[in-house]
Amino acid sequence: MRGRALALIAVVTLAGRAGVAQQPDSAAPAAPPAAAVPAPPGAAAPALLAPSARRPQYWLRPFASLLVPGTGQLLAHQDRGAVYLAAELIGLVRYLHLRSQGRGEARRYRALAFDVARRQFAPTSRDTVFEYYETMERFTASGRYNQAPGPALVPEADATTYNGVVWLLARVTYWADPNTPPDPSTPAYLRALDFYQAHAVGPDFLWSWSDASLEQAVFREAIRKSDDAYRSAQNQLGLLLANHVLSAIDALISSRLAEAAGRALTLETTVAPGAALVRVTIAF
Repeated sequence: MRGRALALIAVVTLAGRAGVAQQPDSAAPAAPPAAAVPAPPGAAAPALLAPSARRPQYWLRPFASLLVPGTGQLLAHQDRGAVYLAAELIGLVRYLHLRSQGRGEARRYRALAFDVARRQFAPTSRDTVFEYYETMERFTASGRYNQAPGPALVPEADATTYNGVVWLLARVTYWADPNTPPDPSTPAYLRALDFYQAHAVGPDFLWSWSDASLEQAVFREAIRKSDDAYRSAQNQLGLLLANHVLSAIDALISSRLAEAAGRALTLETTVAPGAALVRVTIAF
């Protein structure tokens, strides 16, 4: 019984000393808070890389998707990258097919124009601008370029032909009376003649669909199909461009979200005699 009492007295004494040791001395001045202890030189930095160091990798996937849609997503192991890539391949095949169809129909109406409407005026086929073939759609015949056999130019007077319409427009524009020709040496006549020479169809490109109305209808249909194919190809090209931009934006957003999710939350604690410092660091 006496031994237990001595042990209890020893425990109480030690606890009292410990409590006194933990209380600050009222006479001694308060110690200033200790500063944060810097990390040792060899220790690894807890924060992420600086934004300048992350920037090349940050732009890699958007740039790859802008060049080839879907590659940025595939680099990030995202399955939707295959969708962008498949859309690119399908759109490219569609665009090439439409371009080929447009060229095929263009060769068709050019060959038909020469074989049916132009061969009697020119021994060899010579191609020209598309507006020429559009004019062949609207007029059955080009008309003669020069009605006189000599060197003097006498424009076509038949207003049902293309050259006749050009000469009528020149007369209406420059003559006081389109049905009364002025003297050939006057400026009005010369200006009308210059207009005709600039817009009329020359001897190498005359045509006539006379007695070939069915062939002219096929010719018109071939031009329409060629125009539709080229127009659809242009629309398909716009869809391809949109696929590039959409894939790049998608890769940019996913890269930004991945970077935001990977930001570090660092908790640093520093303990010094008489003080403790806790610092929380979020890397941006």
